[in-house]
Amino acid sequence: MTRGNGKVYLVGSGPGSVDYLTMRGYQLLTQADVLIYDALVDEALLQWVPESCSKLDVGKRGGKPSPPQAEINRLLVLYCQRGRQVVRLKSGDPFIFGRCVAEIEALVAAECDFEVVPGISSALAAPLLAGIPLTDPVLSRCFAVLTAHDAAALNWQSLAVLETLVILMGAKQLAVIVDQLQRHGRSPQTPIAVIRWAGQPHQQIWTGTLETIVQQTSRQALSPCVIVIGEVVRLRPYLQPIRSQTAHAPLEFSQTVLAPPNRSQSHVADLSLSSPLSAFTLPATPMSSKPLTGKTILVTRAAGQSSQFSTLLQEQGARVIEMPTLEITPPSSWQSLDRAIESLDRFDWLILTSTNGVDYFFQRLVEQGKDARALAGIKIAVVGKKTAASLTQHGLQPDFIPPNFVADSLVDHFPERDRLPTLNILFPRVESGGRDVLVRELTNQGANVVEVAAYESGCAQQMTAETIAALQQQTIDIITFASSKTVQCFYHLLQQEASQGRPLLPLAETMCVASIGPQTSDACREWLNRVDVEAGEYTLEGLVQAIVKWVNQVGE
Repeated sequence: MTRGNGKVYLVGSGPGSVDYLTMRGYQLLTQADVLIYDALVDEALLQWVPESCSKLDVGKRGGKPSPPQAEINRLLVLYCQRGRQVVRLKSGDPFIFGRCVAEIEALVAAECDFEVVPGISSALAAPLLAGIPLTDPVLSRCFAVLTAHDAAALNWQSLAVLETLVILMGAKQLAVIVDQLQRHGRSPQTPIAVIRWAGQPHQQIWTGTLETIVQQTSRQALSPCVIVIGEVVRLRPYLQPIRSQTAHAPLEFSQTVLAPPNRSQSHVADLSLSSPLSAFTLPATPMSSKPLTGKTILVTRAAGQSSQFSTLLQEQGARVIEMPTLEITPPSSWQSLDRAIESLDRFDWLILTSTNGVDYFFQRLVEQGKDARALAGIKIAVVGKKTAASLTQHGLQPDFIPPNFVADSLVDHFPERDRLPTLNILFPRVESGGRDVLVRELTNQGANVVEVAAYESGCAQQMTAETIAALQQQTIDIITFASSKTVQCFYHLLQQEASQGRPLLPLAETMCVASIGPQTSDACREWLNRVDVEAGEYTLEGLVQAIVKWVNQVGE
């Protein structure tokens, strides 16, 4: 992406999952100056933009305040005229109910350069991922895609005779859709599928008929969904892959069992009116082999940080709600860190215990006109695989990683313990301090440890609306903590909600509290009076393994 003049890229992100983003879309995200994104865009995509990228959420959510289209248009023009490379990220494809015309008209009027990058529309992807072909030589020689946002404006008489319909934005209009199609001659026995969160680990599918589907879904949250109506829905059971132990499968809620379709050419004229259906029913049963399918997990994390952990959980089938509990900011002063960087040659070791420490240290290194070569004579110790991975992004490999991935283990296994009285050690850390065992033990053994403030962490100001709703409705199965500070901040946010008349305590007894390691577990006991799961290996991967093991044991 060239710098200089600004440009706006209207990019389709696909049906939701990062798996279905185009390579062109990925390339543009990694080079964006400004990201302006919609509500249904997978948050995992946000981790690919540069740290310096400004991220603006302009999503339109039903019943909630959202920026008007004119404001979105203004933002696109504003940042483009400032010379920025702007990615306008939309779910699905930008030209299929993507409100692109108004945005392009605003860009053209302001003489702003732009490019439209196609995405996979959920109208096409959702049926495919559910195993429903939209065309078939016998059952469906055409299909129509429509939005039910304004159902009263549609020509239902014409739509009722089409073989296959794909309806977007129809969750709240399902009863109207069913009623209108039957009023205009469509058989009550016509098959229908409702596909929610297509392509996501928590994808759900309901199948039935025009006669049964409203009752089947009467107490279910259906949005966002894609609705498919037509005889091709009958083909679904016969087009499913053989599921391995790790293959993804959606939650299925199919009460009306559809008979196989009659695929003879002579029967085509009667398909929409008289295709048979079995009369018996089955209970709604989840069908999946992924260990965490059907589980909702609340992940507490730092605001603005990408969530590798969420991805790991989703790969195991979990539905993840992310709750920012920490806010990571620069320290009150850079003076001590800058002074240390100016005299790096006097240090023997650099200790980094978090990705935040790595990121802020190298940020200041660059600000001082230096790069990784300035560390040529210094050995580097890190705590944890994630910190090590962050270091490698700067072209360096750690000289030492303690086996248990905690600061205590670093002291116990330090490779130059016999030389500690002669060593100068630089330790960039959180300004407000953390556990002092590392500094205390190294100092007691004679080392000269220079602590410098590299960043600060504080509690988030408020809970997200999604988190509050999930806690109130007790739909969370597992809550995870990856640091002591996230536990403390989570507790304070609970107390804040209670003080405002929205008490969320105590946590439901059925909710599992999962911790990444001993210190975090101690914090769980102190602030929440309980901990149910502790990772054997103190990593995100280890925590996922511990959660899967707990779920399997509970299910036995």
